[in-house]
Amino acid sequence: MNEVNERRHMAVNGFISIQQLAGILGISRIAVYKKVKKGQIKAIRIGRSFAIPRKYLDSILGRTLKDSQKKEIDAAVRKTVREYGDTLKMLGNM
Repeated sequence: MNEVNERRHMAVNGFISIQQLAGILGISRIAVYKKVKKGQIKAIRIGRSFAIPRKYLDSILGRTLKDSQKKEIDAAVRKTVREYGDTLKMLGNM
């Protein structure tokens, strides 16, 4: 399979290439390869190329929160409501 056909195959089957991800992230292909090799970006090998499943794209772009981040946000919200609840109620009635 030549390179053009590999890219079409990846796009149709829910994958993006290293080059496409580099463009999305605004970093070099080499930087993406390094992140893949370190395990920072999940990718699979298709022939001689790596492919990144589209389902991981939100995670790579930082659009999803880890459980620890969710817990930290929940704790901050509870603290804010506890400390400023009356003020927030007054602001809501304006």
